Amino acid sequence: MTTGGFDLLEEPWVPVQWTGTAPTPRSEQVGLAELLRRAHEIAGLAVVDPPTHSALLRVLYALTVRVTGLDRVGTSEDDWADRRQQVWEEGRLPADGIAEYADRYAHRFLVFDPEGGRPWMQDPRLEKQCDPAKTAGVNKLVVTRPAGNNHAWFRHNSDAKPDPPTVSEAVLNLLVWHYWGPSGRCSAREVDGEKTASATAGPLRTALSYHPEGETLFETLLAGLVPPDPRDRLDEDHCPWELPELLDPAAVPREPVGPCSRLTGRSQHALLLVPDDDSRDNHGTPTLVRDAYITWGNRAGRMTRDDDFLIWQISQQGNRYPRPADSRRALWRDLDALLLAEPGGPAQARRPKVFASAAEMPEEVRLRVRALGFEQDGQAKDTQFVDGSTPPVLGFVEERVPRTAHPVAKLRQLGERYGFRLDRALARAWKTYMGDPTSDASAWTTPAAARYWPGAEDQFWAVFRELSRDPEQIDPGFDFQDARRAFLRLAENAYDEVTRSITGSQRGAKAVFEARVGLRRPPGKQPDAELTADKS
Repeated sequence: MTTGGFDLLEEPWVPVQWTGTAPTPRSEQVGLAELLRRAHEIAGLAVVDPPTHSALLRVLYALTVRVTGLDRVGTSEDDWADRRQQVWEEGRLPADGIAEYADRYAHRFLVFDPEGGRPWMQDPRLEKQCDPAKTAGVNKLVVTRPAGNNHAWFRHNSDAKPDPPTVSEAVLNLLVWHYWGPSGRCSAREVDGEKTASATAGPLRTALSYHPEGETLFETLLAGLVPPDPRDRLDEDHCPWELPELLDPAAVPREPVGPCSRLTGRSQHALLLVPDDDSRDNHGTPTLVRDAYITWGNRAGRMTRDDDFLIWQISQQGNRYPRPADSRRALWRDLDALLLAEPGGPAQARRPKVFASAAEMPEEVRLRVRALGFEQDGQAKDTQFVDGSTPPVLGFVEERVPRTAHPVAKLRQLGERYGFRLDRALARAWKTYMGDPTSDASAWTTPAAARYWPGAEDQFWAVFRELSRDPEQIDPGFDFQDARRAFLRLAENAYDEVTRSITGSQRGAKAVFEARVGLRRPPGKQPDAELTADKS
């Protein structure tokens, strides 16, 4: 342990949750080295904020690649899969690989480098390239705090007298900036005589990230790895802290050339944490952070936006973009785009690349899906964290159980069909009743959605759990008509509940009755063929 620098490999800073059978000692926080050594005894990360959790997972995936030697098997997918299977059979990450990597890069995992070196995931040049009188401050660093004139989320803080965050809190938020940082104006940075103050959005800005999740962190880390591409140049593939020199911020950014640079090397921001000297412990190590520099990391453009943990889809204009985080959208509505190789639909969604390799984990590994993200706009507005989890579902990927493809897709389509028709029918009834085609119907559509979507989610999982897992069975046990009637019934119940208050008048009853037909058929058309038999 290096005195005075806060060693992320050894100092406790990552919150974890242990399995019930893990031996003692079991501290609430661990350093990276202990986390890797005991990943098979850790149930998962206990990181509260979803974007922080997702960012930290990417760092841990990269470290797993290094300590397991998966970066040394070449670009053959078969060789890579064999090595991962070997690690799985060993039941833990290799202790010698962890020790060797920790020894080699110990000097690069310091949060503060008192000898003017390379603090982890930071740029020490900012101390000279930025105005020390115009730093961002710790309230700007910690994404859940209000800064400037912004509204408070969870606590009130003053820019004039901010509470210094712990080193753990500061480093976790530093990761959020590297992945989800906003675009727009930032602290001015002068490079080669040119001063600019405009940053590009982080690589995961607005996106929802999907991760396979096992019963232990060991399973989660192995399931979250993606084989190298045959075109990768693994000898040039580096994490930022492994590079021999800091990159030139004025140069065209380097595109990733392998798994580790794809996971950790796409940041558009540069940061530097300033220690609180008054908080040093008996070893001379600061325990708090008193200030932070936050500015742009690349001036000559941004790297190609790509990521193996996002659902990619096509806009109406033909542009490829990741499915955005939406706090109102339940995770089951994305399940067909996670399990199916070709889920179809106008968006031409493509499942995250990681799920193809996760499906090749041994069958006894019961993998859930964890969705982690940040609902925000492309610039600086942050709305809400997004965090969702499924039951174990990756045994249902199309490659393993092809006959579940149709039921999963149809269940999602039915749920969304009747959710859309409910919203449309209520809007029509409201505007007819109010006599104003421009009137806002949210007084009905919002409470109806609150009734319909939780019930639709329960219905989806109830049917999903009964699907056959047997790849040899022709009939997976899916009754389309029964599922359709169930979703329709949920929509009709929600419609009736929110409109009941006006049906006592002739005008209200007429508006409600005429619009209710829209639950069973599109406007201006005869009832769908699939609906004609339904008299319920």
